[in-house]
Amino acid sequence: MNEFDIKATGWDDNPMHWNRSRAIADEMQRMIPLSTSMKALEFGAGTGILSFMLKEHLREITLMDNSIEMVKIIKDKIEKTGVSNLNTIYFDLEKNDYLEGKFDLIFTQMAIHHVIDIESIISRFKKMLNPNGFLAIADLYEEDGSFHGEGFVGHNGFDVDELTKVLAKYGFDEFAHKECFVVNREMANGEKKPFPVFLLVAKRE
Repeated sequence: MNEFDIKATGWDDNPMHWNRSRAIADEMQRMIPLSTSMKALEFGAGTGILSFMLKEHLREITLMDNSIEMVKIIKDKIEKTGVSNLNTIYFDLEKNDYLEGKFDLIFTQMAIHHVIDIESIISRFKKMLNPNGFLAIADLYEEDGSFHGEGFVGHNGFDVDELTKVLAKYGFDEFAHKECFVVNREMANGEKKPFPVFLLVAKRE
């Protein structure tokens, strides 16, 4: 059981998760020409908040996560709401190539800072996208490590210019990015600290 299996049950109870997804969904609609002809994948979908917000704007969304408990919650929400264009897959893209089709859009929020090998995941995203497909990454700007604290294994946010260089190396171009949300997190001393979130959009060559 991983940390997100443990967090899954209470994930939707946090209003910040909804507010963050709403801000990202709104910005995606402004920055990407979303269409009901597009087939999309959400990587690290969690409980599917963002995909549920985008479902009316896309033909089909596959929600991928490597937490079985998160995937169970998404499946339950799909069944309860009767949504027909969302489907789930329990899959670890960090360890395996996905060979079950291609997408016109791949999007992810607050997931890739948990990915150790960024170049490997970007390479896989490229292979999974159709030509002229879009990649949308929402994540933390580079921070001092206090977002997760001691013991975190991953990235303390990203320098967007450096991340853009990695994307360019793997065949992406037409970059655009902007700040789209701020997470205000309470620190151990009781003070609230702001952690801004960017949305970076790129196009597969």
